[in-house]
Amino acid sequence: MKSPILLILLISLSWHSIAQSRQGYFPPRSEWQQKAPKTLGLDPVKLDSAIVFAIQNESKAPRDMALAQAISFGKEPFSAGIGPFAERGAATGIIVYKGYIVGTWGEPSRVDMTHSVTKSFLNAVIGVAVDKGLIHSVNDTVADYVPPVEVYGSGELIYPFASPHNRSLTWDVMLRQTSDWEGTLWEKPDWADRPEGNYSEWKTRARHTPGTVWKYNDVRVNALALAATNVWRQPLPQVLKVQIMDPIGASNTWRWYGYKNSWIVLDGTAVQSVSGGGHWGGGMFINAYDMARFGLLTLHRGNWNGQQLLSEQWVKQALTPTTANTGYGYMNWFLNTDQKMLPSAPASAFVHVGNGSNLIYVDPEHDLVVVMRWIEYKAMDEMVRRVLLAL
Repeated sequence: MKSPILLILLISLSWHSIAQSRQGYFPPRSEWQQKAPKTLGLDPVKLDSAIVFAIQNESKAPRDMALAQAISFGKEPFSAGIGPFAERGAATGIIVYKGYIVGTWGEPSRVDMTHSVTKSFLNAVIGVAVDKGLIHSVNDTVADYVPPVEVYGSGELIYPFASPHNRSLTWDVMLRQTSDWEGTLWEKPDWADRPEGNYSEWKTRARHTPGTVWKYNDVRVNALALAATNVWRQPLPQVLKVQIMDPIGASNTWRWYGYKNSWIVLDGTAVQSVSGGGHWGGGMFINAYDMARFGLLTLHRGNWNGQQLLSEQWVKQALTPTTANTGYGYMNWFLNTDQKMLPSAPASAFVHVGNGSNLIYVDPEHDLVVVMRWIEYKAMDEMVRRVLLAL
């Protein structure tokens, strides 16, 4: 049996070799070639079977996203929504093989919430900041980059990285969700998000050493988004548009929202600090085509038709397993190195995942990207298995 480190190294080398040898088709803005599966050597009957399976396994959660949020998180303290929600569409998806669309279902042009896939877009704007030297190293402490922040309309100053624990946190542990950041942001305490253990200890427990314990926590993600906003000194949706979405030919219909109370004063201007998902509303509202374009960018290790939008080094870091959770890289890159998440998929595959379920499946070994929206989480692996059978 190969050691985990050797397996990861072999996957990385294989991934790099595949990326180097692949030319790839990159769809220009406002068009995307669709090819009959048979012309690319795919089995159309098996591909149709996969699509039918996805439709039949639509999420059982309500299409009313505000109601779905209340069902998922309503038992949490401070669970009330503070960002926008929208009613979602039907089960939807796109299958992209060798850059070409070979199958679609549902309403791929519909703009819907994508929940925590938003975190992968946040990861991207931070990656560009590192690539451009705005952040010198992911091992720098975030506190060194974040001054006191004025909350718009109140004149209050907040200090999100001022406590002794928070001052020690690096960009790396924030990106890996191993920071154990403490505090309250936008009226949501960190302990109120997916609380664990004895409620009497939620506010008083000792903090974990950064990097040692993984915990999925949207308050901490929002603190990271606020830090990134201060680094760029401009709204993150504008950064994402210029640095990533326009170059990959995305539509102009996607939007990235924050909360009604997440406005700050930045250089004398009111700016909304966006959220990293839809836990309390907000996050990215986007169509499936734009999600697929982003998936294609990550498939090609940050390169879009010869233009390196995200450095290969950044993608490598995003794909490096987190010590405290080897199925997670940088947010929201879920890894399959141990093949626990998707047993039917190669170990080199990875997924950008959000509640709903929303996901962008990226498979460099098969030159494949699959967007699945509003599918039951437990059906994801079977859907991937069926698509791979068609190859």
